[in-house]
Amino acid sequence: MKPQRLRSDRDFQRVYAEGARRAGKLLVAYRCPAEQALRVGVVVGRRVGKAVARNRVRRRLREILRQLPLAGAQDLVVTARAQAAGASFWELREELWGLLKELGALRGEGPA
Repeated sequence: MKPQRLRSDRDFQRVYAEGARRAGKLLVAYRCPAEQALRVGVVVGRRVGKAVARNRVRRRLREILRQLPLAGAQDLVVTARAQAAGASFWELREELWGLLKELGALRGEGPA
């Protein structure tokens, strides 16, 4: 299932306000149940670095999310912390996997 993108500020604010949150050294993940399909938002702020570094982190996170077995009918927001710019693809993948597993966002996994 290909995730749709979260686009409106109202949707992001709802996930921040109502959703469950897990934080790691590199990333913060938010999960909120939704009535519709799976929607994902990736936030990489200026603290991460200049445009090239932010875009690299954003591309890596989108690819990781594309590969993971995400459950349907949920809204996810993944926010990168400043240390994410220096992390490898595999470090980001390992941390995101752990955070989403704790949130119960992966297919076949309940909240821990």
